[in-house]
Order: sequence, then C-alpha cells, then structure tokens
Amino acid sequence: MSLEKGGSPVQLIARRNEETEGTTQVQVGNAVFGGPQVIVIAGPCAIESYEQLLATAQEVKRLGATVLRGGAYKPRTSPYSFRGKGETGLEILAAIKKETGLPVVTEVMDVRDIERVAAVADMIQIGSRNMQNFTLLSEAGRSRHPVFLKRGLAATLEEWIYAAEYILAEGNDQVVLCERGIRTFETYTRNTVDITAIPAMKELSHLPIVLDPSHGTGRWSLVAPVALAGVAAGADGLMIEVHPQPSEAMSDGSQSLNFKHFAELMQALNPVARAVGRKVMA
Repeated sequence: MSLEKGGSPVQLIARRNEETEGTTQVQVGNAVFGGPQVIVIAGPCAIESYEQLLATAQEVKRLGATVLRGGAYKPRTSPYSFRGKGETGLEILAAIKKETGLPVVTEVMDVRDIERVAAVADMIQIGSRNMQNFTLLSEAGRSRHPVFLKRGLAATLEEWIYAAEYILAEGNDQVVLCERGIRTFETYTRNTVDITAIPAMKELSHLPIVLDPSHGTGRWSLVAPVALAGVAAGADGLMIEVHPQPSEAMSDGSQSLNFKHFAELMQALNPVARAVGRKVMA
C-alpha cells in the first residue's frame, strides 16, 4: 500500500524501521497504551445518570478495567434518539472520575467543545463519523491532549492513517487508533470487524491500536469472542460497552455487556494475552 498522494508522503505516523522502532506509548492515568499490557476501557455507551455511571465504573474497575468510557455527547443517526446529556453528562463524568480514580475517555463532536471536554477527559475521542472532520482533527492535535481516533465506518487504512496524520502534524503524537468495524454487505452484524487492520496498522504505523468489538459486532453475544481474537491479533487494548441493565439502556443496549458477561470476558482475556506475550492490566 502506498502512503503517498499528490507527492505529499506521510511523514509522522509511518513506522520507518519496524525492526528497531517500537510502538509509541500513550499514557492515560495509570494506563499505558502501547506497552506490554493490554488496556481495557469499559463503560456505558451513553451517560444516563450519576447512579448508572457510578455503578458501572465501580464494577468495571473491580473487574480489571483501567479506563472508563462514557458518552456525554452522542452522535446518532436519528435526531430523535437520545443524544447524551451534554454538559450535564460531563459534570457526571467529572464526579465519577473523582470518586473512583479512573481516567476517562469521552467523545468530542465539535471544535467548540474541545476545551470543555478536555477539562474533564483524560483522553478525547474522535468518533467514526468525524474521522475525516479535518478541522476537528487539527484542533484536537493543537490541544496536546491524548486522542482516541476511531476508524471511519467506510474508511480505508490509508484514509485512517491520513486522519491521524492531521493530529500528529500539529505536534501531538499522543494518539491511539481504534478499529471499530467497517460497513460491508453483511447485515447480521452491525459492522464487520477488520481483524487484519490490527497487524496491518502495526506494520504501517508506530501508534498503539485498540479494538472496539461492541460497535464492531452490534451483538453482545459476539463481543467476547471477537475481543479475544483482537488480543490474539496484537491489539494494545479493548473498548467494551458495559451497562448495569442493557435491556434498559438508552443507547446501544443490544451490544452492551452486563456485569456478569463482562466478568466472564475479563477472566477469559488473560490466557489469550499470555499466549501472545502480553498481560491484562489490572
């Protein structure tokens, strides 16, 4: 694959010497992406209430997750769907972060919100729909905040790489890539997880890469086996949607694990991680 268009080669993201150049490490709280440990990010798709987020945060922390996810702003296909609590959600996230000590990642959707999101989040997420929002990418780079960059739902690896380059070009190399499935002709799953993207991006880039099997499959029953496959393929971490009562979730309940299923996944992760020379941070 060529990483050159119009005579302008990718300069910053490319792994120049795969034998000597290691993966860039991105520290978020006590979690280090790109190191020997597999980092687990877990939490609800959307922040619904203080009680919901606190219960989830306490349980995923107890079970071994080291970063909390929770959407204050939620991009939705329908304008009539629940789109998060906005600033109220950020206030809840800040309170839970203080109470549990977990670092947090949440999505920013607009350049006008970067400052207020970065004031709470230890890592700001650029979602799939905004992967090619180049103004947002550049502003995220200028923020010097760690950035969690999800692959676009129909993006090639080359397009994803150039999206990350926008952030790095602003002097910010604290970027974690996230494979979250791409849109194909298959309709049984929400998306099609591109497991190949994990080792491929490790060949092409020095940035750490995380797998999101929740959005990748859209079915909670498929999350665990695909998560294990991702770790086996070399993922530096996982992002897992967890909810106290998925059947009552206001967003993405069908792909969220309950506490019991999340506990089973965490128990299954360690043997797979050890088999590829890693371990799950806890």
